[in-house]
Formats: sequence, C-alpha cells, structure tokens
Amino acid sequence: MQALTNRSQGVSRKPMSFMERLYIPAILKGMAITFSHIFKKKPTIRYPEQKRPFSPVFRGLHVLNRDEEGRERCTACGLCAVACPAEAITMEAAERLPNEEHLYREEKYAAKYEINMLRCIFCGLCEEACPKDAIYLSETFAPANYTRKGFVYGKEELLIPDPKTNPEGYAAAKGSK
Repeated sequence: MQALTNRSQGVSRKPMSFMERLYIPAILKGMAITFSHIFKKKPTIRYPEQKRPFSPVFRGLHVLNRDEEGRERCTACGLCAVACPAEAITMEAAERLPNEEHLYREEKYAAKYEINMLRCIFCGLCEEACPKDAIYLSETFAPANYTRKGFVYGKEELLIPDPKTNPEGYAAAKGSK
C-alpha cells in the first residue's frame, strides 16, 4: 500500500545504551519542564475573590428594566416573546388600575412575565425587539440550580431594584457602580 504523504520515517531498532535504559536524561528533562512552569503566570482565576473579565458583547441573565421614577417599562406588547426563537418567554398582560400610576409606565403592563432559562439560547433578539428598552441581557451569568423550577425566572427575579427605595442596588444593576 502506498503512503499518502512522504512524511513517514523509518524506526531505528538499535539497542538502547546504558544511559538510555536508566531513563535519567528523560526524567531530568521532564523535571526541567515542570520546574519552568512554576515561574509562569497562572491561567487559573480564583473565582470568588477575582472576577473574570467578560467581553463587551457578553450576553448573560435577562433583566427587566425600570425608569428613573421606579416604574416598570414593560408594556406586555409581546414582541420579545414573538422574537424569541426558543419560545422561552411567556407573559400575560393586564390593565393598570387608576391608583397604580406610580407602579407602571403605560396603561398595559405584564402581570406575569417568565423566562425559561433552560430553553433560552441567549441570542439577544428579545432585547432588540423591545421598543421600550424594558428587557436587556446583563453581564451576569446564570447560576447553577438543582431543580427545573429554579431555572424559570419570574417577574420578581427579573426586575431590577427600585431606584427610589434602593439606589445602590439600582446603580449596580444598571452597571453604573
């Protein structure tokens, strides 16, 4: 059978010398390589103390946004749910009551808003489809969980803190701090 390339080399079958049988040069060479790695920069990041730098285009957990007055921006138009190729977003709309102007920005709001993170592919189409900038993907990655229900995030988990009652939490969620 003819070889496909000319890279094949013949193997030498000569007997090993005394030093080669002791393997001392090979052991010393291996130890020198190992010792040289001690002085190199460690690639490991110690996670709780150090944070890994993410790319500026990283897409992490979803966040429902509020305006500066603390009202929810989402108007339950459903464009994010329609744009989602994985069908991970479900919502139910409700009408705002007369005494709820301080809670919701528009007459219609999302009474139920859920994202199934097991289905989500983090494509960012929901963020692009939203006309009110109500949803965006933050730089936080999804935490681990042991149950399927733990991966279905409701409106309570997705909303950022109210800027009036928790200004530090609001600034941290917006990325200003």
